[in-house]
Amino acid sequence: MNRNIELKDLSVKDYKETWDYQTELLQETVDVKISNRRNDLQETTKNHFLFVEHPHVYTLGKSGDMSNLLLNENQLKEKGATFYKINRGGDITYHGPGQIVGYPILDLENFFTDIHKYLRLLEETIILTIAEYGIKGTRSEGETGVWLDVGTPFARKICAMGIRSSRWVTMHGFALNANVNLGYFDNIIPCGIRGKAVTSMEAELGKKVDLEEVKTKILKHFKTLFEVNEFIS
Repeated sequence: MNRNIELKDLSVKDYKETWDYQTELLQETVDVKISNRRNDLQETTKNHFLFVEHPHVYTLGKSGDMSNLLLNENQLKEKGATFYKINRGGDITYHGPGQIVGYPILDLENFFTDIHKYLRLLEETIILTIAEYGIKGTRSEGETGVWLDVGTPFARKICAMGIRSSRWVTMHGFALNANVNLGYFDNIIPCGIRGKAVTSMEAELGKKVDLEEVKTKILKHFKTLFEVNEFIS
């Protein structure tokens, strides 16, 4: 089992270009796994972890409802935003500057073959990260992601998650609202959930956070929880 992960920070990159890149990495791994089975080989599969910031974009998951996007095509252009229907789970979300997006493309057969556990460990990675800033994150039953003040009238989401997997290889991932402009969430019903707000680390702390510092903390907790040998840049 290969528990090394190749780490790449893409900086600011177009959503569609990143989606295509993720797909290429996933397919390369899937192809190795198919070849191993057909030819009775044991070639090692790779794992990847991408960090990225996207320009303003709304994405709708395969089970999502178009009515949760509250903008028409012209209004999207006015906001400088794009829109894509994509192949992850979940409904609609927003990505934009100041948001830390992480895409683990892992062969879970190198770690464990349990999608539920995978999602819970992704959530725990973020919960432990924001706890270092004094923010108490938690889970909301039946609603993937990381939330604050669950069970109160002030429940709000700080990190959205949605994934896809093929032959135990993952893609897509999480979007942590660090210094993001929360006004862009007003144009959607986030994750298709009415009546719950969205927040950010900046909004909770009253100041911007250092994105590179937050990424370092994410990797630290991810490495521990997933029992990663090392990240290779």
